[in-house]
Amino acid sequence: MPKSLFVDPKKMRAPGKITFQDIPVNAYKKTLIQEKKNFSNDDLVRVYRDMSVLREFESMLNAIKTQGTYNGIDTTYPGPAHLSIGQEASAVGQAYLLDRNDFIFGSHRSHGEILAKSLSCIEKLSDSELMKVMEDFLGGKTLRAVEKMSKSTSVKELAIEFILYGTLSEIFARDNGFHKGLGGSMHAFFLPFGVYPNNAIVGGSAAIATGAALYKKCNKKDGIVICNIGDGALGCGPVWESFNFAAMDQFKTLWESDKNGGMPILFNVFDNSYGMGGQTRGETMAYDMLARIGAGISPTQLHTERVDGFNPLAVIDAIRRKKALLEKGEGPVLLDVVTYRFSGHSTSDQNAYRSKEELEAWSEIDPCTTYREALVHANIAQDDRFDEIWNETRERMTTICKWASDPEISPYLDFKKDFYTVERLMYSNEKVAKFDDRAPEVLVPKTECVSYNKIKEKVRTPYVDGKPTPKLKLFNIRDAISEVILDKYYEDPTLISYGEDVRDWGGAFAIYRGFSDAIPYSRLFNSPISEAAIVGSAVGYGLCGGRAIVELMYADFIGRAGDEIFNQLSKWQAMSAGILKMPVVLRISVGSKYGAQHSQDWVALCAHIPGLKVCFPATPYEAKGLMTTALNGTDPVVFFESQRIYDMGEQFREDGVPAEPYEITIGDTNVVKQGSDITILTIGATLYKAVEAAKILEEKHGLSAEIINLHSLVPLDYAKIVESVKKTGKVVLASDACARGSFLNDIARNISELCFDYLDAPPVVVGAQNWITPPFEFDEFFFPQPAWILDAINEKILPLKGHIPSINYTPVEQMRRAKMGV
Repeated sequence: MPKSLFVDPKKMRAPGKITFQDIPVNAYKKTLIQEKKNFSNDDLVRVYRDMSVLREFESMLNAIKTQGTYNGIDTTYPGPAHLSIGQEASAVGQAYLLDRNDFIFGSHRSHGEILAKSLSCIEKLSDSELMKVMEDFLGGKTLRAVEKMSKSTSVKELAIEFILYGTLSEIFARDNGFHKGLGGSMHAFFLPFGVYPNNAIVGGSAAIATGAALYKKCNKKDGIVICNIGDGALGCGPVWESFNFAAMDQFKTLWESDKNGGMPILFNVFDNSYGMGGQTRGETMAYDMLARIGAGISPTQLHTERVDGFNPLAVIDAIRRKKALLEKGEGPVLLDVVTYRFSGHSTSDQNAYRSKEELEAWSEIDPCTTYREALVHANIAQDDRFDEIWNETRERMTTICKWASDPEISPYLDFKKDFYTVERLMYSNEKVAKFDDRAPEVLVPKTECVSYNKIKEKVRTPYVDGKPTPKLKLFNIRDAISEVILDKYYEDPTLISYGEDVRDWGGAFAIYRGFSDAIPYSRLFNSPISEAAIVGSAVGYGLCGGRAIVELMYADFIGRAGDEIFNQLSKWQAMSAGILKMPVVLRISVGSKYGAQHSQDWVALCAHIPGLKVCFPATPYEAKGLMTTALNGTDPVVFFESQRIYDMGEQFREDGVPAEPYEITIGDTNVVKQGSDITILTIGATLYKAVEAAKILEEKHGLSAEIINLHSLVPLDYAKIVESVKKTGKVVLASDACARGSFLNDIARNISELCFDYLDAPPVVVGAQNWITPPFEFDEFFFPQPAWILDAINEKILPLKGHIPSINYTPVEQMRRAKMGV
């Protein structure tokens, strides 16, 4: 919607045609003799050595999974093993030119990529650099274990043992693993070599890798990003969202000159023809050749080509050319790398979906055989040199397997000794005001920012000289959120914000209004309508070391980003054993007035997922303090905002909202009204209905209600709640979420257990009806009203003299609704 991009009706309606360029298919034709100018003999042999390491590693795991033994070592491993036997040339070829500044992300089948990238880095780094990496990682713990067993006198050989041992220990769930065994086979990584997390969710790395590329682009970091996925992932919507997100026109049309250009990301598809047992080409997909899809994404066709992944030199050649394009700002790039897995989807796979003839046909051109033969034929090395390589590889792998299997050398995390190990890793709970010391990039000083000055003019107290502050002049929840975000823009140079319509429009609910005059495009930009890519890319941006605020316009859209919120944003800190941080704030607006698909309170969904912090402020004071805390922290925070109350000023603090920064501890609660006879707990906009109900209770029934607003759901400190309930003996809980499955039910249960001896009646939950949300005209019949709170008190807690119920809260009605599913 930028005014600078004129939508010309003449051009839009002009006749013509769309043309495409030919997409190269297995075009590499060089001979080894021709390639000698690019490689030394040792280089070409090392490629084979690396392939042998990958093959033996996976063969070792296969033997353990299927037979319980490997080279005389009897051991078991109950976890997953999605092996890439047959795909070694593709992984080694990809990694050959990469260094530690280049990041790779993988899938559930990425052991080989971890090893190939690490072996490439080991070759390029000096002995002193390698020792520093190993000494610094986890305080040298993994290195100490390797040094005790290793007989190597070479630092590079020690580093190879280190990477094999750390990876296998991680797969075996051992404490010496690269993240203490908490990630395991499908989530392993090693950041010092640019090996970023692999992902058990098919296609899960696409959006995360896109976010990593965004981090490099926005923060001018060296290196490229490679997203490794399988051809089965092309059936996943988030992958397509990521292709488009990475190729957005605005990178070349709107971003400032020093950041103008394409994203430095290569989407690398290991095209082994299968997604589990479903055959992609000819059965489950429609593209015929996978490379075709590049033509549908952008005019560059993503510089797509199909490459023979059974020839490591063909892959190296392709990576060399595509890497150069990315470094010139011409990304993104897509590679369709043809390969094949000789092993099944997993070790329990019986290969019932493919023929013996097919397996034999591919085995006849096994790169571990054909590339060896080619090297011998070109006089690069004698054949017995490769026998030596295999002997060295197997001997090393046998030793590594023995170490990693030995519980004395490689112990498991001891949950009996320390039951709270994982608990401590769920949140990092660190405070980092900024993630880089460079000056933030802004267009004008903050004092010249339109939004800043408008907010500064607002009155922050509800009364001035005893008179109510006019609504239009009163500092409200929208102002509170905007103020904190704007301040952080001028403090943390890594901060970026994006979502649907956040720039020129200022966000659907005007949080960013006026920001576009002060914040450059690269730090505040409109995203596609791609919720999965929005959240997933923020995960990648955050785990690489930047701070991101992303927005989902409505809570109802959480489902469009379900995996990214529930499996990615929430889990990587703990799965990494605390190595990764996730400084991401996900802003979600809870709708009003827009019916069944735009007005749902889904707070409970996020509160249910371990690893997320969840807030829902209902006052300006709460909103400012919580957003300040969230933007100073290192944990993922889902920040809910009610559309009903964006314009609500501060009503409960006589001194209003401070102009200076302050924090509210996430987990604290807000006692907005003192009382002695009954406790009312609220979440979100229902606070204001509760205030009305409390007024009626006091005026008509002589009851003093204490109101506590739960602005934080996770974590949640029950101290003030318990204190209040012990004092009043009665409690009702209210929110706009449907009553069934509401987070309030969890709170009610805890109150029952914590305050049982003090309760005069069970806690009562008042929520919205278990229906679809009807149009706005019927709000009073769907969302909690003051009268509903009184009805619940009258029927379930304390009879209210003269009260006439407006809604049926009797046990008979409660059972009827449950039986009907409403």
